[in-house]
Amino acid sequence: MNANTSRQNPAEWDESAQLLSRTARDLPTGRHQFHKERLMAQIHDMQQEERTATADPAKARRFRLPRPAIALPAMAVALAGAVVAGIMSSGGGGVRDGGVATGPALTTQIGAATTEGVPQLLDQISLAAADGSRPAVMPGQYVYIESKTADTFLKTVDDKTTLASHELHRRQVWESPDGAKGWLIDPAVNDSPEGETLSLPDEQGNTPTAHLNAPSYDYLAKLTTDPDELLAKIYKETKGHGNSPDQEAFTTIGDLLGESYPPAELYSALFKAAAKIPGVVVVDDAVDAVGRHGVAVARLDETSGAREEWIFDKKTYVFLGERSVQVKRLSGPDALIKPGTVKFTSAIINRAVVDGIKQTPSQAG
Repeated sequence: MNANTSRQNPAEWDESAQLLSRTARDLPTGRHQFHKERLMAQIHDMQQEERTATADPAKARRFRLPRPAIALPAMAVALAGAVVAGIMSSGGGGVRDGGVATGPALTTQIGAATTEGVPQLLDQISLAAADGSRPAVMPGQYVYIESKTADTFLKTVDDKTTLASHELHRRQVWESPDGAKGWLIDPAVNDSPEGETLSLPDEQGNTPTAHLNAPSYDYLAKLTTDPDELLAKIYKETKGHGNSPDQEAFTTIGDLLGESYPPAELYSALFKAAAKIPGVVVVDDAVDAVGRHGVAVARLDETSGAREEWIFDKKTYVFLGERSVQVKRLSGPDALIKPGTVKFTSAIINRAVVDGIKQTPSQAG
């Protein structure tokens, strides 16, 4: 069976593909649930409009994917493929999964969570972060982050909705310290093996100013390293976003741990700040995208029922990756996302400073 592709002509699909690619690039990994809920609500509206359009084609409206409320140009994208695939199949447009194969939903055992030992664990992680070697990024250089990611999403074909996943795949991101130049290679976003530019200005000619949820290395280097001041800034700048202020603060810090390169002092301060967020727990055993076991610092989003987990090596406290695991059962269409479903998973394979776009550490002289 094929997804319904009859409601867009080729010209419309080309335009939609560009919009989807651009939105995917802007969607941070840690913010997938927030945007998914917004987009799923629009999917419902689109389905209602499609039924109306069938009876009266004059009332049909071409689908447009909104830009996220908070954009993060050089960070995240893995889940965007999931959101895009689910939206396009549900909304009646063509589905393009890039170069990534799809399969059954990703699942895992839900690890037991406890509030005991949270401050102590985050203190150990903070100390390890402060001791780690983290060279400064100089003008002309690039932050290089390589990861392996996979995700689970709702997919509708011939009016039947099921859970599917994008298989584990390699993702590479380069970003200049000022955030003005960058490159992305991710088959879930762009099926070209060469990838696509992240350099500014964007397709509309805009050059966004770096901020907390769209940070460059230079921006991060100027942030306060006082944990209380840092957390206060996070709460202030993310006010009104996400399902709750505390969850949004936790998610924002998680975004910075993934595809970002905070200077050592800030990196350490982020964990001290996270220790002050209510509801943070420890999961003694969690697994990253490539199967590495570790201990997780986590928080449950009571609205979405998903638990965001930051996974660390149990001995060195090095950040391994992150994942989002459904813990609570939902209702409606989302009831298909059963407890134990891994909605998103990522593993950091390499994080380094290199001298050019598309250069990897192994190619550095």
